[in-house]
Amino acid sequence: MSFPPQIKVPATYMRGGTSKGAFFRLQDLPEACQVPGEARDKLLLRVIGSPDPYEKQIDGLGNATSSTSKTVILAAPTQPDHDVDYLFGQVAIDKPFVDWSGNCGNLTAAVGAFAINGGFVSKDRIPENGTCVVRIWQANIKKTIVAHVPITNGEVQETGDFELDGVTFPAAEVKIEFMDPADGEGSMFPTGNLVDDLDVPGIGTLKATMINAGIPTIFLNAEDIGYKGTELQNDINSDPKALAMFETIRAHGAVKMGLIKDVAEAANRQHTPKVAFVARPADYVSSSGKPINAADIDVLVRALSMGKLHHAMMGTAAVAIATASAIPGTLVNLAAGGGDRTEVTFGHPSGTLGVGAEAKEVNGEWTATKAIMSRSARVIMEGWVRVPGDTF
Repeated sequence: MSFPPQIKVPATYMRGGTSKGAFFRLQDLPEACQVPGEARDKLLLRVIGSPDPYEKQIDGLGNATSSTSKTVILAAPTQPDHDVDYLFGQVAIDKPFVDWSGNCGNLTAAVGAFAINGGFVSKDRIPENGTCVVRIWQANIKKTIVAHVPITNGEVQETGDFELDGVTFPAAEVKIEFMDPADGEGSMFPTGNLVDDLDVPGIGTLKATMINAGIPTIFLNAEDIGYKGTELQNDINSDPKALAMFETIRAHGAVKMGLIKDVAEAANRQHTPKVAFVARPADYVSSSGKPINAADIDVLVRALSMGKLHHAMMGTAAVAIATASAIPGTLVNLAAGGGDRTEVTFGHPSGTLGVGAEAKEVNGEWTATKAIMSRSARVIMEGWVRVPGDTF
């Protein structure tokens, strides 16, 4: 019996913020994979090494966490005054599906650099030294993102002294602006309320702020579910009952937010919504052993991604945190001390992160105009990724 040989697909493996992923140019994909559908999904699953019942992704580029089971496809812009279209695919680890329902804020930090290196940005807009402004159309959520990419001697500057908790080594700072990050198709608060009573069978009625800014997110009070807000990954991820509780909350919250019609649909929509819990500042020791002082943060936040507690914070969830903190009366705002604010520094398992946001109330409806954060990015490896020829 003969087997088809492997094929080579041009790819770049990049870190963006606290995530890693495989980056592709649309025109470099096999023809059958240049359009959405089964062939594309099968290719990306095989590249990352999913589905893997062992949950290790040994036979692919994934590293068996939600932060590293990611793919990005860049294409020529479909919108005027943009440089590139950015499509993000969150690859499930143990199941055969790719979730296209949301953005990855962390990998956004790498999109600008990849767009420059990939020829999507006109050369006359790339300075010899300075900052290149890359206008990105986020195709999953249909929003504009502006990346400010440092340039040295005409090339993307990747090395530097900017430190990001959750990333071991320093790198060059990339500033990112998420423009109008709220859901343009409906209210930023899908239920119409800043705080809701969320009824969850078997768990009870929980106070929840459900917001769609950056990414749909359900915020809870840590104390209402038995936590302090200082937990690290192992405190949650080693507890199957806790993970099951969070998934149940997520499913019922998704229904209340109008993202799905029945809780059973949540299993096939793992990327969104996110679930996070907040608490007032407290001292704790981060996962790296670094002491975090309550005086240095405004609020504690822990968030789950793809069913597990995130090791740091998803970039899109950071947008949701910043936006919610800017709106008086949300659970995030109250945990941060209440009142008006345009920026927040929050504590997460790996350390701290500062994020800015601008929100305003118009005719009784809250809207976010911008969220701003700094990240870093770098190319880890580039060339080709190989997959068996019968993958798709």
